[in-house]
Amino acid sequence: MANEVLRVAMAEKGETAESLAAKVQVDPKTAARWVTADRIPHPHSRVAVAEVLGREVAELWPEPFRRRDLTWFRPWVELEQDATSFRWYEPLLVPGLLQTEGYARAVLGTGALFAPAEVDEIVASRIPRQRVLDRDDPPQLVVVIDEVVLRRPVGDGSVMAGQLRHLAAVAGREHVQVRVIPADNPWHTGLAGPFVLGRLPDGTELAYLDNQLRGQVVTDAIDVASLGRRWESVTGEALPRRRSIELIREVAETWT
Repeated sequence: MANEVLRVAMAEKGETAESLAAKVQVDPKTAARWVTADRIPHPHSRVAVAEVLGREVAELWPEPFRRRDLTWFRPWVELEQDATSFRWYEPLLVPGLLQTEGYARAVLGTGALFAPAEVDEIVASRIPRQRVLDRDDPPQLVVVIDEVVLRRPVGDGSVMAGQLRHLAAVAGREHVQVRVIPADNPWHTGLAGPFVLGRLPDGTELAYLDNQLRGQVVTDAIDVASLGRRWESVTGEALPRRRSIELIREVAETWT
């Protein structure tokens, strides 16, 4: 799907993919995909392009500005699109960037916490977020989950089978790792709760914590360092990458 608004704006300013790329300091192929494949640039590139073309960022790329996400979650969504790497620990669920639509709907629809229309809106924002992993310069994503995530039913068997097959497929990508902590491991520090560590292009590290009410972006260096130590602990409990993928595939077959 082409970005017609961007194409028209470039034409009005006499810009080509090559000339625009030079002005915002990206590869010409990347700039071309912004037009022909409707790829959404990093936030800093969006601002630079808008300045060159004399347009508002939201006019060229409205998707990130649509009010679908929960209000407190939007700051992390923006950071998520700009990050160069993630280290993500989840003891109970498949991380959002790796969820299938069916799995996401089953999670959000449990307990009648959201009306059907709200579920539709949240899913509509969650799935497009995953395109960050399909960029030409995708972030490195390392995920650690507990084995219970693979075995606890979310939705029916077909939802779980589809989710785990998708998880195994994505885990095979060069820039993605998914590692599993075996169910027979004793209690470990990660079970205190999920967290995500992110790194921005300038080297800044921050984190995201979730709880029953809302999420929190953590920027304090001491807190981020503390979570970094917890990350080292949970990765020490996890199976190697290849064995983790094998386990995911084995459990997927039990859901068919």
